[in-house]
Amino acid sequence: MRRALRFGVASLRRRPLIALAAWSLPEALPATVSGLAVAHAVDAGFLAGRPLVGLAWLAVLLVAAGVGALGARQGYRRLGEVVEPFRDDLVRRVVRGALRRGAAGRPDDGAVARLTHQVEIVRDAYAGLIVVLRSFAIIVVGALVGLLSLAPVILLLVAPPFLLGVGAFSLTLGLAAARQRDYVRADERLAQRAGAVLAGTRDVVACGAEQQATDLVAAPVAEQAAAERAIARVQALRTVCYAVGGWLPLILVLAAGPWLVGRGLTAGQIMGGLLYVLSGLQPALGTVVQSLSGSGLRFVVVLDRILDATGAEAPPAEQSPGRESPAEAPPAEQSPAGEPGDGYDVRLRGITYGYGPHAEPVLRDLHLDVPAGDHLAVVGPSGIGKSTLAGIVCGLLRPDGGAVTLGGTPVGELSGQRLAGVRVLIPQEAYVFAGTVQENLTYLCPDAPPERIEAAVDVIGARELVDTLGGLGAPLAPDELSAGQRQLVSLVRAYLSPAPIAVLDEATCHLDPAAERRAEEAFAARGGTLIVIAHRISSALRARRILVLDGATQVVGDHEALLSACPLYRELLGYWDSGVGANAAPRQPAAPAPTASAPAGAAMPVPASAQVEIESADAAPAEVQPAQIQPAS
Repeated sequence: MRRALRFGVASLRRRPLIALAAWSLPEALPATVSGLAVAHAVDAGFLAGRPLVGLAWLAVLLVAAGVGALGARQGYRRLGEVVEPFRDDLVRRVVRGALRRGAAGRPDDGAVARLTHQVEIVRDAYAGLIVVLRSFAIIVVGALVGLLSLAPVILLLVAPPFLLGVGAFSLTLGLAAARQRDYVRADERLAQRAGAVLAGTRDVVACGAEQQATDLVAAPVAEQAAAERAIARVQALRTVCYAVGGWLPLILVLAAGPWLVGRGLTAGQIMGGLLYVLSGLQPALGTVVQSLSGSGLRFVVVLDRILDATGAEAPPAEQSPGRESPAEAPPAEQSPAGEPGDGYDVRLRGITYGYGPHAEPVLRDLHLDVPAGDHLAVVGPSGIGKSTLAGIVCGLLRPDGGAVTLGGTPVGELSGQRLAGVRVLIPQEAYVFAGTVQENLTYLCPDAPPERIEAAVDVIGARELVDTLGGLGAPLAPDELSAGQRQLVSLVRAYLSPAPIAVLDEATCHLDPAAERRAEEAFAARGGTLIVIAHRISSALRARRILVLDGATQVVGDHEALLSACPLYRELLGYWDSGVGANAAPRQPAAPAPTASAPAGAAMPVPASAQVEIESADAAPAEVQPAQIQPAS
């Protein structure tokens, strides 16, 4: 438990956390003034025969609630800046752990489940814990300050049992985490033992060994039942803590009513004290007990299992170069209208990359030129290195050999902030965060004017989704969106980005062909350089040029040239031929493909009209030899 908490605390970034804490101050105003306003409304207003004064004090409470709502809204806007770096740290840890195991010859079969499922569980639980603990601190501090200002004697009645309940509950957290961990392990052992027995059911029945099989499963069943009873006992203990901290202060104030009146307290003061308990302390304690008992335990148990599998070293204290928050990343060079510029080309020379020192390279000696403003589609069999190529272009993966330049500058010389402003990557599994629709769409361009946001929504084809969610100002719940809806949000976000290089890594795979076509055509018309890792061959038909990777050669050309010269391209096209015509853009006469420089000897026996670019670092000028890249392992 301590290890998971240390990791969560170490992942916090100072500036977003300070901003979140600052917006918590106005949010604490309603909790602070609620009892005071009610006490004055009763004593100086309604009981004194001056209802207008009473209404005025209630109006003060209403204004305080409005200020608190503004603080809550701004706090939720800052929440993503606190949570997303934690998720990024965790993803990097899972990936590094899987690569280390793979390089050591011990493949990590659970890495995919951790990356796609467990990380999201931990991320959502982490966000929920921050929200709950922040709200608890705001309400408790506000209520205690209000009680101290209203009637210190009531504070003396309320504070001790409340703090006793909170302290007792905090002591049960470690015990609850241990019991939850025991239950998970018992459940896993039961599943393993029951699976083995069920797999041999036919042999068990044939040999008459039903009793022996039952005995084999009985022990883990009993162990799981004991773990569930232990969890139930901890839950009962938490209920006692809530009764002490939430209900005992209320009982004490009610029981001490005559004594408080005898000490000179008014009816309004007693009502205000009860309001602080009933609407502040009691629900705050109930919420924190329920949340920490649910999402808090999931956070600790699942994060502990991830750390067990990936190593428990602390996350980096500073933000990694590849991760910028929109508030900290400087804007990229762009036109006055905020549109992407066209002055960035992509050049790869002799790129070699392998996943580990003992693995066969996925890419070997790869040469590629993508001129500024080009539209390139990358196709090839699954696992051939297309997504690896996208990661290298975007600076997320460092090649083992060769050089990558963006706009003439080596990727390694670009700072993280500058790199984030030069290129934008839309991955296959897009992510959204808790916030408003507009905050998600403008994550990479916070200052985008409303008319540009609306235009981007329309051109990408996300208007129906935005309207269904309730408009740009509506809250967005990530777990309520389908994979296709998350991709639409991510596509609009990338479209609004000022980055002049856009890389779509199967970014439309969860969309239907018509929606995919609309999105890709929007990016093609957006300006700048577009590289599409194709999910469907129709994406290639819309591109100006196509790169075919087959594990042995790289071939670049337009559709007609590749159709004549590349057997693999014809094969890929044949798989999709029945569905291409209705969804692909109409083929126009191919414009001359931009000329890319290549090492001497880049040649291939194709018709003279075929505009095919093949680059080889080793072929002699007179030889006919395709450029070689190593087959993917």
